[in-house]
Amino acid sequence: MTLLSVSVCPDNVCSGAPEFLSPLGTPVLTSTLGAQLSLNCTARLSSDPQDPHCDSALHWLKDDQLLTNTSLYPRNDSEWSANNGSQRFVRSLLQVTVRDQGSYGVFSCRLSNATATFKLQRTGKELEHTSDWAMELLLFLSCSTGAVRYSRCRLNLRLWYKNAYGDYEMNDGKLYDAYVSYVNNEHDRKFVNFILKPHLENRYSYKLHLHDGDILPGSEPSAELLMNVSRCRRLIVVLSRAYLEQEWCTNSFREGLWRLQELCRRPVFIVFESQRRQLSPPALRLLKESGRSVALLLWGSKSMTPSSQFWKSLVLEMPRKLMYHHNTGDPQTLLQDDKDPMLTLNPDYLDCRPDPDPAGDLGELGV
Repeated sequence: MTLLSVSVCPDNVCSGAPEFLSPLGTPVLTSTLGAQLSLNCTARLSSDPQDPHCDSALHWLKDDQLLTNTSLYPRNDSEWSANNGSQRFVRSLLQVTVRDQGSYGVFSCRLSNATATFKLQRTGKELEHTSDWAMELLLFLSCSTGAVRYSRCRLNLRLWYKNAYGDYEMNDGKLYDAYVSYVNNEHDRKFVNFILKPHLENRYSYKLHLHDGDILPGSEPSAELLMNVSRCRRLIVVLSRAYLEQEWCTNSFREGLWRLQELCRRPVFIVFESQRRQLSPPALRLLKESGRSVALLLWGSKSMTPSSQFWKSLVLEMPRKLMYHHNTGDPQTLLQDDKDPMLTLNPDYLDCRPDPDPAGDLGELGV
Protein backbone atom coordinates (compact mmCIF):
# COMPACT_ATOMS: atom_id res chain seq x y z
CA MET A 1 0.00 0.00 0.00
CA THR A 2 1.40 3.40 -0.99
CA LEU A 3 0.83 6.23 1.44
CA LEU A 4 1.14 9.87 0.38
CA SER A 5 0.94 12.92 2.58
CA VAL A 6 -1.78 15.50 1.88
CA SER A 7 -1.62 19.23 2.42
CA VAL A 8 -3.87 20.41 5.18
CA CYS A 9 -4.90 23.56 3.32
CA PRO A 10 -5.46 22.76 -0.35
CA ASP A 11 -5.45 25.56 -2.92
CA ASN A 12 -8.62 24.52 -4.77
CA VAL A 13 -11.02 25.43 -1.97
CA CYS A 14 -14.64 26.34 -2.49
CA SER A 15 -16.01 29.77 -1.74
CA GLY A 16 -18.29 28.17 0.85
CA ALA A 17 -17.56 25.25 3.18
CA PRO A 18 -19.33 22.02 2.15
CA GLU A 19 -21.89 20.50 4.48
CA PHE A 20 -21.34 16.84 5.38
CA LEU A 21 -24.57 14.90 5.53
CA SER A 22 -22.72 11.70 6.48
CA PRO A 23 -21.10 11.16 8.83
CA LEU A 24 -22.52 13.34 11.56
CA GLY A 25 -19.93 14.08 14.18
CA THR A 26 -17.16 11.51 14.67
CA PRO A 27 -18.76 8.08 14.77
CA VAL A 28 -16.88 5.24 16.50
CA LEU A 29 -17.21 1.96 14.64
CA THR A 30 -16.35 -1.37 16.25
CA SER A 31 -15.54 -4.49 14.30
CA THR A 32 -13.84 -7.86 14.66
CA LEU A 33 -11.05 -9.24 12.51
CA GLY A 34 -12.24 -10.40 9.10
CA ALA A 35 -15.29 -8.13 8.98
CA GLN A 36 -16.09 -5.77 6.09
CA LEU A 37 -17.44 -2.24 6.51
CA SER A 38 -18.65 0.49 4.17
CA LEU A 39 -17.81 4.06 5.18
CA ASN A 40 -20.31 6.55 3.71
CA CYS A 41 -19.11 10.10 3.13
CA THR A 42 -21.83 12.36 1.63
CA ALA A 43 -21.54 16.15 1.34
CA ARG A 44 -23.59 19.06 -0.11
CA LEU A 45 -21.75 21.78 -1.95
CA SER A 46 -23.26 25.18 -1.25
CA SER A 47 -20.91 27.10 -3.51
CA ASP A 48 -21.58 28.35 -6.99
CA PRO A 49 -21.53 25.44 -9.43
CA GLN A 50 -19.53 27.58 -11.84
CA ASP A 51 -16.88 28.41 -9.22
CA PRO A 52 -13.60 27.37 -10.89
CA HIS A 53 -11.82 27.02 -7.54
CA CYS A 54 -14.33 24.51 -6.10
CA ASP A 55 -13.11 20.90 -6.30
CA SER A 56 -15.82 18.31 -5.76
CA ALA A 57 -13.39 15.40 -5.50
CA LEU A 58 -13.41 13.49 -2.21
CA HIS A 59 -10.14 12.22 -0.76
CA TRP A 60 -9.85 9.37 1.80
CA LEU A 61 -7.10 9.28 4.42
CA LYS A 62 -6.15 6.82 7.13
CA ASP A 63 -4.28 8.20 10.11
CA ASP A 64 -3.56 11.40 8.08
CA GLN A 65 -2.08 9.40 5.18
CA LEU A 66 -3.74 9.45 1.73
CA LEU A 67 -5.23 6.12 0.59
CA THR A 68 -4.23 5.43 -3.02
CA ASN A 69 -4.36 1.63 -3.09
CA THR A 70 -7.76 1.03 -4.68
CA SER A 71 -7.35 -2.76 -4.54
CA LEU A 72 -6.87 -2.72 -0.80
CA TYR A 73 -9.46 0.02 -0.18
CA PRO A 74 -11.97 0.00 -3.06
CA ARG A 75 -14.34 2.96 -3.29
CA ASN A 76 -17.47 3.98 -5.22
CA ASP A 77 -17.90 7.71 -5.99
CA SER A 78 -21.04 9.47 -7.27
CA GLU A 79 -22.24 13.05 -7.86
CA TRP A 80 -25.67 14.59 -8.60
CA SER A 81 -27.53 17.91 -8.59
CA ALA A 82 -30.81 19.14 -7.09
CA ASN A 83 -33.07 22.19 -7.21
CA ASN A 84 -32.47 22.81 -10.88
CA GLY A 85 -28.74 22.50 -10.45
CA SER A 86 -28.45 25.04 -7.66
CA GLN A 87 -27.11 22.41 -5.28
CA ARG A 88 -24.60 19.68 -5.86
CA PHE A 89 -24.10 16.51 -3.85
CA VAL A 90 -21.11 14.16 -3.79
CA ARG A 91 -20.82 10.72 -2.21
CA SER A 92 -17.99 8.26 -1.72
CA LEU A 93 -18.35 4.76 -0.28
CA LEU A 94 -15.08 3.29 1.02
CA GLN A 95 -14.93 -0.49 1.49
CA VAL A 96 -12.75 -1.48 4.46
CA THR A 97 -11.80 -5.08 5.22
CA VAL A 98 -10.40 -5.62 8.72
CA ARG A 99 -7.51 -7.94 7.89
CA ASP A 100 -5.25 -7.38 10.88
CA GLN A 101 -4.56 -5.01 13.76
CA GLY A 102 -3.20 -2.41 11.32
CA SER A 103 -6.64 -2.04 9.74
CA TYR A 104 -7.93 -0.19 12.80
CA GLY A 105 -7.47 3.56 13.05
CA VAL A 106 -8.96 6.93 12.05
CA PHE A 107 -10.39 7.26 8.52
CA SER A 108 -10.93 10.79 7.18
CA CYS A 109 -13.03 12.01 4.27
CA ARG A 110 -11.67 15.34 2.96
CA LEU A 111 -13.52 17.63 0.58
CA SER A 112 -12.04 20.97 -0.34
CA ASN A 113 -11.39 22.70 3.00
CA ALA A 114 -13.57 20.43 5.21
CA THR A 115 -12.99 17.01 6.77
CA ALA A 116 -15.21 14.31 8.28
CA THR A 117 -13.76 11.41 10.29
CA PHE A 118 -14.58 7.84 11.25
CA LYS A 119 -12.88 5.99 14.10
CA LEU A 120 -12.57 2.22 13.66
CA GLN A 121 -11.60 0.10 16.68
CA ARG A 122 -11.91 -3.42 17.97
CA THR A 123 -15.06 -4.66 19.65
CA GLY A 124 -15.34 -4.82 23.42
CA LYS A 125 -15.65 -8.60 23.34
CA GLU A 126 -12.46 -8.89 21.39
CA LEU A 127 -10.71 -6.58 23.82
CA GLU A 128 -12.06 -8.67 26.68
CA HIS A 129 -10.99 -11.85 24.91
CA THR A 130 -7.50 -10.43 24.38
CA SER A 131 -7.32 -9.43 28.03
CA ASP A 132 -8.46 -12.89 29.13
CA TRP A 133 -5.91 -14.47 26.83
CA ALA A 134 -3.17 -12.27 28.26
CA MET A 135 -4.23 -13.16 31.81
CA GLU A 136 -4.27 -16.86 30.96
CA LEU A 137 -0.82 -16.56 29.41
CA LEU A 138 0.45 -14.71 32.47
CA LEU A 139 -1.07 -17.33 34.77
CA PHE A 140 0.45 -20.13 32.70
CA LEU A 141 3.89 -18.51 32.81
CA SER A 142 3.58 -17.98 36.57
CA CYS A 143 2.56 -21.60 37.13
CA SER A 144 5.35 -22.82 34.88
CA THR A 145 7.90 -20.71 36.72
CA GLY A 146 6.55 -21.91 40.06
CA ALA A 147 6.68 -25.51 38.93
CA VAL A 148 10.29 -25.15 37.79
CA ARG A 149 11.27 -23.48 41.03
CA TYR A 150 9.47 -26.12 43.07
CA SER A 151 11.14 -28.95 41.14
CA ARG A 152 14.52 -27.39 41.90
CA CYS A 153 13.80 -26.48 45.51
CA ARG A 154 11.42 -29.23 46.65
CA LEU A 155 14.21 -31.32 48.20
CA ASN A 156 15.51 -28.27 50.06
CA LEU A 157 12.01 -27.53 51.35
CA ARG A 158 11.52 -31.12 52.46
CA LEU A 159 14.90 -31.15 54.20
CA TRP A 160 14.10 -27.90 55.96
CA TYR A 161 10.75 -29.22 57.13
CA LYS A 162 12.32 -32.47 58.34
CA ASN A 163 15.07 -30.67 60.27
CA ALA A 164 12.56 -28.24 61.76
CA TYR A 165 9.53 -30.43 62.50
CA GLY A 166 10.57 -34.04 61.90
CA ASP A 167 10.33 -36.66 64.63
CA TYR A 168 13.43 -37.85 66.45
CA GLU A 169 14.11 -41.57 66.54
CA MET A 170 15.59 -41.88 70.02
CA ASN A 171 15.47 -44.38 72.85
CA ASP A 172 14.53 -47.15 70.39
CA GLY A 173 17.39 -49.48 71.30
CA LYS A 174 19.06 -49.06 67.92
CA LEU A 175 22.85 -48.99 67.71
CA TYR A 176 23.21 -47.89 64.09
CA ASP A 177 21.42 -45.51 61.80
CA ALA A 178 21.66 -47.70 58.72
CA TYR A 179 22.54 -51.26 57.69
CA VAL A 180 24.45 -51.16 54.39
CA SER A 181 24.36 -54.31 52.25
CA TYR A 182 26.75 -54.57 49.30
CA VAL A 183 28.90 -57.02 47.35
CA ASN A 184 32.58 -57.22 48.22
CA ASN A 185 34.05 -56.46 44.80
CA GLU A 186 36.43 -53.64 43.91
CA HIS A 187 33.83 -51.25 42.49
CA ASP A 188 31.16 -51.61 45.19
CA ARG A 189 33.69 -51.73 48.03
CA LYS A 190 35.29 -48.44 46.94
CA PHE A 191 31.88 -46.77 46.65
CA VAL A 192 30.77 -47.86 50.12
CA ASN A 193 34.05 -47.31 52.01
CA PHE A 194 35.34 -44.20 50.28
CA ILE A 195 32.16 -42.34 49.26
CA LEU A 196 28.99 -43.47 51.03
CA LYS A 197 30.31 -44.18 54.53
CA PRO A 198 32.64 -41.14 54.90
CA HIS A 199 30.02 -38.73 53.61
CA LEU A 200 27.19 -39.93 55.86
CA GLU A 201 29.37 -40.30 58.95
CA ASN A 202 31.54 -37.20 58.64
CA ARG A 203 29.01 -34.75 57.25
CA TYR A 204 25.82 -35.92 58.96
CA SER A 205 27.19 -37.88 61.96
CA TYR A 206 25.36 -41.07 60.99
CA LYS A 207 26.62 -44.43 62.22
CA LEU A 208 26.60 -47.24 59.65
CA HIS A 209 26.86 -51.02 59.91
CA LEU A 210 28.47 -52.48 56.78
CA HIS A 211 27.78 -56.00 55.54
CA ASP A 212 29.51 -57.31 52.42
CA GLY A 213 28.04 -60.83 52.41
CA ASP A 214 24.87 -62.39 51.04
CA ILE A 215 22.02 -60.73 52.89
CA LEU A 216 19.63 -63.61 52.18
CA PRO A 217 21.79 -66.77 51.87
CA GLY A 218 18.82 -69.12 52.15
CA SER A 219 15.08 -69.16 51.91
CA GLU A 220 14.83 -67.70 55.41
CA PRO A 221 16.91 -64.86 56.89
CA SER A 222 19.49 -66.05 59.42
CA ALA A 223 19.33 -65.21 63.11
CA GLU A 224 22.49 -63.14 62.82
CA LEU A 225 21.00 -61.13 59.99
CA LEU A 226 17.80 -60.49 61.92
CA MET A 227 19.77 -59.37 64.96
CA ASN A 228 22.05 -57.03 62.98
CA VAL A 229 19.22 -55.48 61.00
CA SER A 230 17.13 -55.04 64.14
CA ARG A 231 19.92 -52.90 65.56
CA CYS A 232 19.72 -50.48 62.59
CA ARG A 233 17.09 -47.87 61.82
CA ARG A 234 17.42 -48.08 58.04
CA LEU A 235 18.41 -50.61 55.38
CA ILE A 236 20.52 -49.48 52.40
CA VAL A 237 21.18 -51.88 49.51
CA VAL A 238 23.83 -51.05 46.89
CA LEU A 239 22.02 -52.71 44.00
CA SER A 240 24.83 -53.18 41.49
CA ARG A 241 25.12 -55.68 38.66
CA ALA A 242 27.23 -57.93 40.88
CA TYR A 243 24.63 -57.72 43.64
CA LEU A 244 21.88 -58.97 41.32
CA GLU A 245 24.09 -61.91 40.32
CA GLN A 246 23.67 -63.40 43.80
CA GLU A 247 21.70 -66.60 43.98
CA TRP A 248 18.69 -65.21 45.82
CA CYS A 249 18.42 -62.29 43.37
CA THR A 250 18.71 -64.56 40.34
CA ASN A 251 16.21 -67.17 41.48
CA SER A 252 13.54 -65.16 43.24
CA PHE A 253 14.09 -61.43 43.52
CA ARG A 254 10.38 -60.82 44.18
CA GLU A 255 10.35 -63.03 47.27
CA GLY A 256 13.63 -61.54 48.46
CA LEU A 257 12.21 -58.03 48.07
CA TRP A 258 9.22 -58.96 50.22
CA ARG A 259 11.52 -60.26 52.95
CA LEU A 260 13.61 -57.08 52.83
CA GLN A 261 10.46 -55.02 53.25
CA GLU A 262 9.61 -57.13 56.30
CA LEU A 263 13.03 -56.34 57.78
CA CYS A 264 12.74 -52.61 57.13
CA ARG A 265 9.67 -50.47 56.49
CA ARG A 266 11.23 -48.59 53.54
CA PRO A 267 14.52 -50.04 52.26
CA VAL A 268 16.74 -47.78 50.18
CA PHE A 269 18.15 -49.15 46.91
CA ILE A 270 21.10 -47.37 45.26
CA VAL A 271 21.52 -48.03 41.52
CA PHE A 272 24.56 -46.94 39.49
CA GLU A 273 23.63 -44.96 36.38
CA SER A 274 26.48 -46.56 34.41
CA GLN A 275 25.07 -50.05 35.14
CA ARG A 276 21.37 -49.35 34.84
CA ARG A 277 21.07 -50.79 31.33
CA GLN A 278 22.93 -53.92 32.43
CA LEU A 279 20.64 -54.65 35.36
CA SER A 280 17.93 -57.25 35.23
CA PRO A 281 14.74 -55.63 33.85
CA PRO A 282 12.40 -57.61 36.16
CA ALA A 283 14.27 -56.36 39.23
CA LEU A 284 13.98 -52.68 38.27
CA ARG A 285 10.37 -53.15 37.26
CA LEU A 286 9.53 -54.68 40.66
CA LEU A 287 11.23 -51.79 42.45
CA LYS A 288 9.29 -49.22 40.43
CA GLU A 289 6.03 -51.08 40.99
CA SER A 290 6.65 -51.08 44.76
CA GLY A 291 5.94 -47.34 44.79
CA ARG A 292 6.50 -45.60 48.10
CA SER A 293 7.29 -48.83 49.97
CA VAL A 294 10.88 -48.61 48.69
CA ALA A 295 13.25 -45.75 47.84
CA LEU A 296 15.13 -46.03 44.54
CA LEU A 297 18.09 -43.61 44.20
CA LEU A 298 20.32 -43.18 41.15
CA TRP A 299 24.04 -42.53 41.53
CA GLY A 300 25.42 -40.69 38.49
CA SER A 301 28.18 -38.41 37.37
CA LYS A 302 26.56 -35.37 39.01
CA SER A 303 26.09 -37.02 42.40
CA MET A 304 29.57 -36.35 43.80
CA THR A 305 28.85 -32.82 45.02
CA PRO A 306 27.42 -32.65 48.57
CA SER A 307 24.50 -30.52 47.34
CA SER A 308 23.46 -33.00 44.63
CA GLN A 309 19.98 -34.46 44.42
CA PHE A 310 21.30 -37.90 45.36
CA TRP A 311 22.59 -36.88 48.80
CA LYS A 312 19.53 -34.78 49.57
CA SER A 313 17.23 -37.68 48.69
CA LEU A 314 19.32 -40.09 50.75
CA VAL A 315 19.35 -37.82 53.81
CA LEU A 316 15.57 -37.52 53.55
CA GLU A 317 15.37 -41.31 53.96
CA MET A 318 17.68 -41.30 56.97
CA PRO A 319 16.63 -40.59 60.58
CA ARG A 320 16.59 -37.03 61.78
CA LYS A 321 19.76 -36.31 63.68
CA LEU A 322 19.78 -34.23 66.84
CA MET A 323 22.72 -31.84 66.67
CA TYR A 324 23.96 -30.50 70.01
CA HIS A 325 26.96 -28.69 71.43
CA HIS A 326 29.41 -30.56 73.61
CA ASN A 327 28.86 -28.23 76.58
CA THR A 328 25.15 -29.03 76.79
CA GLY A 329 25.48 -32.69 77.74
CA ASP A 330 23.79 -35.75 76.30
CA PRO A 331 20.53 -34.74 74.50
CA GLN A 332 18.84 -38.03 75.41
CA THR A 333 19.50 -37.36 79.07
CA LEU A 334 18.23 -33.80 78.82
CA LEU A 335 15.05 -34.82 76.99
CA GLN A 336 14.27 -37.40 79.67
CA ASP A 337 14.64 -34.82 82.44
CA ASP A 338 16.95 -37.20 84.32
CA LYS A 339 18.00 -35.52 87.57
CA ASP A 340 20.63 -38.11 88.50
CA PRO A 341 23.76 -36.06 89.43
CA MET A 342 25.97 -38.83 88.01
CA LEU A 343 24.53 -38.06 84.57
CA THR A 344 24.83 -34.29 84.91
CA LEU A 345 27.65 -32.41 83.28
CA ASN A 346 28.43 -30.24 86.33
CA PRO A 347 26.92 -31.84 89.47
CA ASP A 348 26.78 -29.86 92.68
CA TYR A 349 28.88 -32.34 94.60
CA LEU A 350 31.84 -31.63 92.29
CA ASP A 351 31.78 -27.91 93.21
CA CYS A 352 35.24 -27.32 94.72
CA ARG A 353 35.05 -23.57 95.11
CA PRO A 354 36.26 -22.29 98.57
CA ASP A 355 33.66 -21.43 101.19
CA PRO A 356 33.18 -17.64 101.18
CA ASP A 357 32.43 -17.72 104.97
CA PRO A 358 34.43 -20.54 106.57
CA ALA A 359 33.49 -19.48 110.10
CA GLY A 360 29.81 -19.69 109.37
CA ASP A 361 27.14 -19.32 112.03
CA LEU A 362 29.28 -21.08 114.61
CA GLY A 363 31.91 -18.39 114.28
CA GLU A 364 29.41 -15.73 115.11
CA LEU A 365 28.14 -17.66 118.16
CA GLY A 366 31.67 -18.11 119.42
CA VAL A 367 32.19 -14.39 119.35
